[in-house]
Amino acid sequence: MTLAFIALGLDHRHIFGMTENMLRIGARCLGFWTDGTPQPLEGYMRRFPELLRFNNLECALSAGADLALVSAIPGDRATLAIQAMHTGHDVMTDKPGCTDIEQLTLIKAAVAETGRIWSINFSERFEVPCVTLADQMVQNGVIGKIIHTTGLGPHRLNRAIRPSWFFSRKRYGGILTDIGVHQIDQFLHFTNSKTAHITMAHVANHANPADPELQDFGEIALRSDHASGYIRVDWYTPDALPNWGDGRLTLLGTEGYIELIKYVEVGGRDGSDYLIMVNGTRCEKIDAHDAGLPYFSRLTNDIAHRTETAMRQDHCFEVMELALRAQLLAEEQIL
Repeated sequence: MTLAFIALGLDHRHIFGMTENMLRIGARCLGFWTDGTPQPLEGYMRRFPELLRFNNLECALSAGADLALVSAIPGDRATLAIQAMHTGHDVMTDKPGCTDIEQLTLIKAAVAETGRIWSINFSERFEVPCVTLADQMVQNGVIGKIIHTTGLGPHRLNRAIRPSWFFSRKRYGGILTDIGVHQIDQFLHFTNSKTAHITMAHVANHANPADPELQDFGEIALRSDHASGYIRVDWYTPDALPNWGDGRLTLLGTEGYIELIKYVEVGGRDGSDYLIMVNGTRCEKIDAHDAGLPYFSRLTNDIAHRTETAMRQDHCFEVMELALRAQLLAEEQIL
């Protein structure tokens, strides 16, 4: 049976990848709903001209879909996800899935009440082929036990096209909630940690004083009972870089290391998705762009069989809670 989905909210361009990847695996989109005319709307309609636009949210939720994709303004995502779950939909939401602890508590309650899946599409893991290959290599033990991760998430500000909500702390959730959540997800996943302790969290606005609620720099140190990690995120990508950010992830194992060159290789080969892998017998750079993106097919299978192959629900909750707590810790320490 073909999975049917709807898209709710087009306020972030991540809805493009979410929709495209679901269509690619054979799912059927019944249409989309969004409030007003957010900036990505024109491009979305141009890329998916065959999709129906629902007149209102109620029409979208009653269309008979199995899955709702949510990419509204971050501060609104929890409400939409909860409405979708209570109308019989599983949910794939853009990150961050919510912007405060109260919202997360309500989401957990909705999952418990409805039995629906609430899955955050951590695109820096789920939409990056070199992460797929690195995951396979780690599972095969090629660098031993992972004891440390370093996650770097630089982003381009693109001020001219940012909507007003992007500069509102309440609406976007803070830089650690918004971007740092990716690296927290990867730390827990690759170190096989169920939880972690935030040992340091810091946010700042160094370069945008006219926008006092924007945080343009953030960092986190964290550890579990058998691993530790460092995270740095920012909005400083220079204009000369050919993409939005030179995202990197380094996995340190007891028998080697893997560095993931996710999006761009400055001064190197064109394209993205390369791995540098060094262990006791190998020292090489690997092209990983054909490694695939299994999250979307796995989530489809989970929806059909009520399993957790794409991502455990408790992992999703824990990542979001750690990001929110890191954000609060960092803001408590601002002088």
